[in-house]
Amino acid sequence: MSETIGFLLNDTARLFRRAFNARTKHSGITALQWRLISYLKRHEGIRQGPLAELIEVEPITLSRMVDRLVEAELVERRADPTDRRAWRLYLTPRTGAIVGGMRDIADALTEEATEGLSAAERAQLVELVERVRANLSRRECGKEPTKETM
Repeated sequence: MSETIGFLLNDTARLFRRAFNARTKHSGITALQWRLISYLKRHEGIRQGPLAELIEVEPITLSRMVDRLVEAELVERRADPTDRRAWRLYLTPRTGAIVGGMRDIADALTEEATEGLSAAERAQLVELVERVRANLSRRECGKEPTKETM
């Protein structure tokens, strides 16, 4: 039985999360929290609502995750100067100290997952998955791919 690309990608992501969680258990950082930190690193100062949309969790779920990261002194909430009801999220200096170790774990896991693939095959895998993601992102935003973008 041949699996669909959606099933394979989803199952692979599940296995990555499980392996990452096992390797980072000592740190107290889960794969989802690492994902939140990674997005926040790219979008520092983002409000909680848009961040919840980016990582595809309910706002209340994100709020609980942020609460835990605030308690761990990894994230801080700052009042939004344009909206008294909103909070902007920032990484703390403590986060910088652990990001390197988490990145090393993620890199080692990626190395293990792509064992047996040549450098060219790894690059091609990344390129192909990025194209699939781009195709889905365009469709999700209501944009159909054109011949130029395919």
